[in-house]
Parts: sequence; structure tokens; C-alpha cells
Amino acid sequence: MPGVSLRTRAVCAFMKLAMRRSFLTEELGEQTLLQPKTSASPPAWLVRQYAVTRREVGGFAVYRVLPRAGREVSGTTGPVVVYLHGGSYVKQIAKQHWRLIADLVDATGCPVDAPIYGLAPQHDLGEMVDFVLAVVRGLDGAQVRLAGDSAGGGLALLVAQRLRDEGDSPVSSVTVMAPWLDLAMNNPDIDLIEPNDPWLARPAIRPMARAVAGAVPLDDPRVSPIRGSLADLPPITVMVGTRDMTLADVRLLRARVLAAGGSIVVHESPGSPHVHPLLPTPEGRAARRVFIDAVVAGG
Repeated sequence: MPGVSLRTRAVCAFMKLAMRRSFLTEELGEQTLLQPKTSASPPAWLVRQYAVTRREVGGFAVYRVLPRAGREVSGTTGPVVVYLHGGSYVKQIAKQHWRLIADLVDATGCPVDAPIYGLAPQHDLGEMVDFVLAVVRGLDGAQVRLAGDSAGGGLALLVAQRLRDEGDSPVSSVTVMAPWLDLAMNNPDIDLIEPNDPWLARPAIRPMARAVAGAVPLDDPRVSPIRGSLADLPPITVMVGTRDMTLADVRLLRARVLAAGGSIVVHESPGSPHVHPLLPTPEGRAARRVFIDAVVAGG
């Protein structure tokens, strides 16, 4: 594709060879569900360089990352960023997420909270939403900037919708990358994008979707935010690559938010794969700056 960096081309080629094969059958998705969960503890470098605290909300950990030196913003008097990690609702927070959380701390000077929500198949999406709602409610009226990637992006929108429905939402912005918006994944435009996605494919994702939905139908707005009302939400910013099958629903999200009178900005990166702001490519680094700037401006 003209204009796409050699580094992005190489990353996509590697993904296609080494990663996409694990998404090609439902059986492989079932195997992923059964894999042991990795540790959610912050890496040693983060603990050395930042002030990291841990608290429990409803029996689940929430890590707060603050600048080690300089101005520290209290969660009761200033903004708090709540970052929700991706991983198809079945995989734990990863080193790339912690690096982005550190960058958000540096850029905003605000506390960044990382709720470690329970994963499928042991936990369902209803439990995850309730947990994040409890985290946000526990911030004592602080202005909240929700952010997340992939499954975490979908979770952020579900939480924003619930808070809107309850009235007087503390969320001032939602900034997400490649959000998983519809567990049913039946947007016909996915058929056009999926063959060019070097990483993701629906067969292995379907059992993960069924596991995290629990008893709720996949097309229910309680688990698929694009199926719910998109009116009266905080301003939304989305980063997505054109070689990412989530692009189809992101474009639909943009159309529906605008039709509902809302505010949404979508940044499409030609030739980039899933969650490209987390990747060490020229396009990823540029998108990461835009993502961070959107969180900074979220107040």
C-alpha cells in the first residue's frame, strides 16, 4: 500500500505468519479460553520509576500510577484517567499497556487507574462493567477520562452508556483504539476487511464472545455498545487501522454517534493493523501521540 512504512509492512507480515494462525478456527479459540491467566502485577521498571499503589474494589485489584516526583494530582480534586486494557476479555494486561499508562501519566500529570477486571470464562461482561462502574463511583466525583484498547475500548463505551443512563456522569471523554463494539461481529463490511487483517479472524474470537457474554445474547446492548443508544455520551476519539477488522464497526459507530447529535473523531491509519498505537512503527508512534493528546484534552 503506497505511503505505508516498511516497518508497518514488516510487522503485518510477522503477524500474518506468527499470530493469525491462532485465530483461524473455533477450536483454537476454545484453547485460548483454557490457557492459564498471566500475572497482572505492574512490571518492575514501572514500580521503580513511578509511584504505584494497589487497592481492591469488590475483590479485584485497581493499580494507580502517579508521577514519582513533581505535582501529584489527587483523585478527589483533579482528573483521573481510567485505562481499560484489551485482550478479547480473556487475556491479562500486558507490558504494552503498562508502557502506555506510563506515557499517559507523563503527559497528563494525572493519576492513571488500571482496573484489573476478571476475565472470561471465569467472569462475564456484566461483572466487568459492574466492577468498572464501582471503580468510577469510588473516585468521589473526580472528573474521569475513560480510555482503553480493543476489548477495553468496548468496555469503556459500555461503562459510559451505563453512567449516562444513571445520570450525572463523571466521564468527560472516551478515548479508545480499535474498540470491540459488537460481540456478534455480523457487520457485512467485516467481510471486506477481515481477509486483509494480518492478526484477527472471527472463528477463534466467536467462542471468546460467547464466553464473555454469558447468558446475554451477543447482539444485546448490555454487551455490544454499538447496539445501544449513542446519544448524550461524552466526546469520543477513536484510533483504528485500515487493516483491522474492527474498522467496520468503528465507521458504523461514527455514523450513529453523529446521527444522535454526539461528538466523535475517528483517526484511520492506512495500512495499520489492530491496536497500532501500541506498536513500534512510525504510524503507531504518530497515532500514540494523537491518542495521548486526546486524553490530555479530555477535560
